[in-house]
Amino acid sequence: MKHFLTTADYSRAELQAMLDDARALKAAPFGDALQGKTVALLFLNNSLRTRTSFDAGTRQLGGHAIVLSPSGGMWPLEFEDGVVMDGEAEEHVAEAAGVLSRYCDLIGVRAFPKFEDWQEDRQDRILNAFAKYATVPVINMETITHPCQEMAHIMALQEHFERRGKGGLDGRKFVLTWTYHPKPLNTAVANSGLMIAAKFGMDVTLLCPTEDYILDERYITRATKDAGAQGRALTIEHDIEKAYDGADVVYAKSWGALPYFGNWAPEKEIRDRYRHFIVDEEKMARTNNALVSHCLPMRRNVKMTDAVFDSDACIAYDEAENRLHVQKAIMKALIA
Repeated sequence: MKHFLTTADYSRAELQAMLDDARALKAAPFGDALQGKTVALLFLNNSLRTRTSFDAGTRQLGGHAIVLSPSGGMWPLEFEDGVVMDGEAEEHVAEAAGVLSRYCDLIGVRAFPKFEDWQEDRQDRILNAFAKYATVPVINMETITHPCQEMAHIMALQEHFERRGKGGLDGRKFVLTWTYHPKPLNTAVANSGLMIAAKFGMDVTLLCPTEDYILDERYITRATKDAGAQGRALTIEHDIEKAYDGADVVYAKSWGALPYFGNWAPEKEIRDRYRHFIVDEEKMARTNNALVSHCLPMRRNVKMTDAVFDSDACIAYDEAENRLHVQKAIMKALIA
């Protein structure tokens, strides 16, 4: 049995096989690969695209999705082992995962960090607890990484470069740029974006205002290794013009500075100085006619200007649509 917790667990060839299947499913959306199968979708955080795409995708393949959330009547869960459960939690994850495994054929988990202590949150305890105790495959629907989102992003990039007659992704300059947001956000999409861009043979530039905004060393190390294995490189850049010059892909995302994790007041003073990291027409003019995207939801004219987001260069809607197709392919692969 194999889970889908992070793209780091899969080779490029394995991921590409799923992407190829996703493109086939995009051309012919309905099938019976999940006929008679039940998928539990556990949402500990809000969702629009993830919830809709997993539910719709399960149904399109003949299966049935059950959406679970604390607001929907689910018991509060305990995720630590060996504790005396005399607090708020009514049920341990061991029992919850064990019982869901008897009812369901797949379990999806969405659980954001608590934003209190990065050394604790980086352990990804909720996702890993479900993976430990479940006896059916578990899918990461976003925790401290977001592998489904980045599969959809890679699929959209492949489609658009092929449509432009420019071939594949190898050797492209991929710029993952931090953008301003009035509050600190999860690093999940940035972590995953960095890793999968490197795995698919692109030269990756991480653009962020200061060293405080460099991502967790695990993802930097992994992306550096994967890029190097294909003769590519990971570059950390704080100069906007250098980063955008010659870029083939610009991926915009905001995230919180890890040294200030759980202590956001002092970080706000810092991030407020970097509103100019917005993706705008001037910056895009420096690129190699780059494709640009965002995982959504996105604050217009804060992270990206209307002119850029509504331009032909933006593939955010295609990326969002592809969530449906790649997740169907992932579920098919796991159920097989």
